[in-house]
Amino acid sequence: MKKHLMFALLLVTVWSVSAQGQDLKKEFDDRFNFYVSNDQGRNGYYDQKPIADKMGELAEFVDPEFVALAGDVHHFMGVASVHDPLWLTNYEYVYSHPELMIDWFAVLGNHEYRGNTQAVLDYGKVSRRWVMPARYYTRVHEVDDSTTLRLVWIDTAPLIDKYRTNTAEYPDACKQDRDRQLVWIDSVLTVDTSTWTVVMGHHPVYAETNKTLSERTDMQKWLDPLLIKHDVDFYLCGHIHNHQHIRRPGSDVDYIVNSSASLSRIVAPIEGTVFCDSSTGFSVCSASGQDLRLYMFNKEGKILHVVERKR
Repeated sequence: MKKHLMFALLLVTVWSVSAQGQDLKKEFDDRFNFYVSNDQGRNGYYDQKPIADKMGELAEFVDPEFVALAGDVHHFMGVASVHDPLWLTNYEYVYSHPELMIDWFAVLGNHEYRGNTQAVLDYGKVSRRWVMPARYYTRVHEVDDSTTLRLVWIDTAPLIDKYRTNTAEYPDACKQDRDRQLVWIDSVLTVDTSTWTVVMGHHPVYAETNKTLSERTDMQKWLDPLLIKHDVDFYLCGHIHNHQHIRRPGSDVDYIVNSSASLSRIVAPIEGTVFCDSSTGFSVCSASGQDLRLYMFNKEGKILHVVERKR
């Protein structure tokens, strides 16, 4: 009797995954899709391994082109070198699903800045799927014959005085030229002719959090004017460990916080909050000629909220 019950439960589980997958396939078919993940590095503990497995499982139906990493792949002290065992326990062994053997485009988070940041850039020489050509960089992707998507990955810790002045904990932050990066961001967005433009960094411009207020005010001072000036569609970030979607008066930018892929924090609405949720999870950014969407997922693979911009 127990064997029959177990078989019945297995059938229900398989059917549920299959049904969910077919729904997702319809949702994402014929679109340009990529995963968004961040704040992962917990050596597979908490929700990190289940979320990694769910990303791999759903990738069969979502068909992501790549994974965009918004920082903090390594908690808590970054890595010492490209051969640091944390690369295995935080990344390689956790995200081992065959469907995740695709390119992973990364930026630095504040925890990477506690260690050897150059080793994070150099890891692409060790791992074929790790792609980080510079501390900040841009790529343009073809969505269809008449539609393009530009992604701009930026290095946010050096934009924030909290990290620049704390040379004991974040020794590399003060060494970076903030003005040079801002000029670069402005120049890239000035010549941008893409249909959709997404900027991604680790720290939020706006978010509900008990983290130091100066982090957001510095981002509002240095980065936000460029996002508004150039009509950026999405600003994607992590750092806060929950899902948030914020729209602010005077700005047409969708400010999106992607939740932690391992351990989350409680969140509440603030001025401009469209949606927030305390679940751990990940997101899928999806583009077509007609619209740009960001799907927020929880650890079970349920879609919690969709941010949408139409052409």
